[in-house]
Amino acid sequence: MATPNVAHSPSPPPQPPIAQTPGIRAATFQNLFADALQKTIRTCSYSKFSSCFPTPSKYAPQTLTSIWQQIRTKVEASAKKEFEEILVERDVVAGLNELERLVGEAKSRKERGVEIKEPPHTLPPERLYLAHLAPYLQRTELELEGELKRLQSENEELVDSMQAQREETEQLVGTLERFIADLERANEVMSKEVEGNGIKKETADVEQEMQAAGREAKL
Repeated sequence: MATPNVAHSPSPPPQPPIAQTPGIRAATFQNLFADALQKTIRTCSYSKFSSCFPTPSKYAPQTLTSIWQQIRTKVEASAKKEFEEILVERDVVAGLNELERLVGEAKSRKERGVEIKEPPHTLPPERLYLAHLAPYLQRTELELEGELKRLQSENEELVDSMQAQREETEQLVGTLERFIADLERANEVMSKEVEGNGIKKETADVEQEMQAAGREAKL
């Protein structure tokens, strides 16, 4: 007796693991971060850095150059480390890769004019989870891009503020130098005046002594 054919829902095939190698979206996001970081670091050029420390720049330029390079290297390494930690903590690469796959499938189906509906119960939990996660990943990507732009803008404003403070300090130093010079000139004039008054007093004393001696001689 033939066994009757019974319709069963197809079991979902095992899904391949999501590659951690960055796809187009993940690579673009990482490149955006790298470009923003390099632009931020370039704003702190040696000429701007050394202008804040004119004395070391003049008498110890090699030491100041070494310090400047160390600061740049430390800032760049710290920023990259924190960015990588965020990528790992939020599994950004895998999420963006899956988002890219889903968007690619949707575009392909739309171009072919084919609408394929899979019963939800046949989908693996990971795929269902990522399907709900896709909008969140898109928002997160936009938020991170906005945060990078904000940090870049704040760094540029910080550099401008440091430049303004340096110019203000130079003006203050110039005013103090002129004030000290005026005091020194006034001190020289007063010293000459005091010295001249002393000579006049000594001359007057000698004249008085001579007049007194003359009077005693007449007596």
